[in-house]
Order: sequence, then C-alpha cells, then structure tokens
Amino acid sequence: MKLNHTITGDAPGVPILLIHGLFGQGRNLGALARRLAQTRRVVTVDLRNHGESPWDEDHRYPALAADIAALIEDLGAPADITGHSMGGKTAMAVALTRPELVRKLAVMDIAPVDYTHTQMKYIDAMEALDLSAIDRRSAADRALAEHIDEPGIRAFLLQSLDLKANPPAWRLNLPVLRARMGDLVGWPDGLPEATFDGPAVELMGDQSKYVTSDGEAALRRYFPQIRIVRVKNAGHWLHADAPEIVAEALASFFGDG
Repeated sequence: MKLNHTITGDAPGVPILLIHGLFGQGRNLGALARRLAQTRRVVTVDLRNHGESPWDEDHRYPALAADIAALIEDLGAPADITGHSMGGKTAMAVALTRPELVRKLAVMDIAPVDYTHTQMKYIDAMEALDLSAIDRRSAADRALAEHIDEPGIRAFLLQSLDLKANPPAWRLNLPVLRARMGDLVGWPDGLPEATFDGPAVELMGDQSKYVTSDGEAALRRYFPQIRIVRVKNAGHWLHADAPEIVAEALASFFGDG
C-alpha cells in the first residue's frame, strides 16, 4: 500500500521516518520533524486507515510494517525510524522483519508486549457525534466533551476531523480500528527476536505506565543492544509533554545520517 507522507528538509544521506500512534497522523509529529530537519531529511507518514492514506480491512502489525518497508524502499533504503505507541510497535516490527532497511531504531513509550487496556471508548465517542450537524471545530469539541473530559485528548482527536468534507468526516477508518483493537494493543506471535543488531533506544515517559519491568525485559529480549532512556516529567505522550527534550534526544541519537 502506498502511504501518504510528507518530506521535510533536503539534507543528503539516510532519511528519518516518523510514525504516529493510534488515531494520529503524520502532521501530529510536525514539531519533531522541523527540529530533525535542521540537519536531516525527515519523512512523516500517515499509516493505513489514518490521515490521507488508503483504508484497508487489515490493520495488523505485519501489514503496517509491510507498508513502512515499501515506503523505505521507495525512499532509498536504509532509513532511521522512530514511532510512538502503535507507531513504535510498527517500527519494531519493521526492524525485526526487515533489518536491512533500518539503520537506527528509536521507540517512544511502548514495548513489544500484549496490553490489556483498550481505546474503544474514544471510538465510541467519535462515532457518537452527529457530524451532519457540525460546521466548526468548536462545535465538535463541545459535542465530544459530552463523552471525553480531557481537553488535550479531544484536541488530538479533532485533528483527524475533516470539516471541509460534506458532511464532515473522520480521517480514520473507525470500524476497522474497532474490529482490530485486540491486534493493536497486542503484539504479533512469531516475530523473530534479536534479528536487528543496529543501534536502538527506547524513550519512555517517567510518569507513563506503558513500559513496565516486563516491558523492559521484552525490549531487551527483542533488542539486546537497546538503551532505555526515561524522560522526566513526561507521560505516554512524551513528545507533547517534553517536546524539546525528546527532539534533542532523537537528534543526538540519529546524528547527521
């Protein structure tokens, strides 16, 4: 599948690929892209069933990883890759199954394990909106507030609402994301361990509960060389909570390419 993507910067050498999380899109990582593009060519991508990329019934990690592998090949392999949450699992799957395509791997606040939580309440909230009655983002926010208390989460979700469509529509394939939620919070069986031997780092928020001691053990099992860095005063959305620290950490790790 050909994914929608945006290239920032024109530096020669290995590109950096930024992969968003669930309900996101490439432009959510624009601040990181602009910082990294000071010295590198940076590619922000919309995963399938998100943003401007095509929709498909399959939203399992092998399919997501295959999409990213095809994009890296089109860009001219190898690439440095980083992903947050769902995007981090996708990045790990690419590195493990197609290690020749990846020079360096950075994972943001996720581990290669099965999680027990679900994000279904956000799908419920988005599907509950009567989009035919909404003509501006403030109205959508008020309607979404009936289901979601946190203003930051509402603002994040509303970035995927296309108000220019008639009627407005979500740039998210919500039925497929609902159907594949178990796969999204899980981790595929049978992925090889320790097949990627390049540099790897895990950036985790010190206030996040997403990477437990079991998660750290799994990271070290799949990536024995991985370095784990805790970002102070940051939760799961560490690139939003501590944008400058995360950007500088990634810039230092990836280097000049």
